[in-house]
Amino acid sequence: MSRIGNAPITIPSGVNVSMDGQTVTVKGKGGSLSQIVHPDMKIVQDSGELRVERPTDQKHHRALHGLTRSLLNNMVEGVSNGFEKKLEVEGVGYRAEMKGTTLVLNVGYSHPVDVAPPTPETSFDVQDRGKTIFVKGIDKQIVGEISAYIRKQRPPEPYKGKGIRYAGEHIRRKAGKAGKV
Repeated sequence: MSRIGNAPITIPSGVNVSMDGQTVTVKGKGGSLSQIVHPDMKIVQDSGELRVERPTDQKHHRALHGLTRSLLNNMVEGVSNGFEKKLEVEGVGYRAEMKGTTLVLNVGYSHPVDVAPPTPETSFDVQDRGKTIFVKGIDKQIVGEISAYIRKQRPPEPYKGKGIRYAGEHIRRKAGKAGKV
């Protein structure tokens, strides 16, 4: 029994949900998102709530039940509040800066790395003199992907801890040379 799939999704005021066949579109103050749901899943909208119903208790229907509910909930959450990921730049000379809407990373390469926002709803913000990066957007998947791409440009290394890391991420440190202990 899917606990996630059975939970109803509360639609906040200012958010409009429309269904056209298997396409669900959610519009709110942040923008508009649409998702094509599996044909077996049934979306029921009544009195300010969305519910996802499955036809059988087969394993693939149970899996789709929770997945569909999570995707719809993330869409509603995204257009009403938005999502945000925080990254930290650590290292001497490493910094990030904004040039228009493009994020420019100086992380020890011979050239700066430019990262453009993939959608108009996605934006970057740099604080603490280039040491903190915020990735903001309405689509949780895109915010996560672009954050992972930024981190991949210079992942944190285990000896000095230099690189780009998620806020709160713990990096396992290694000892250096035996003579440097």
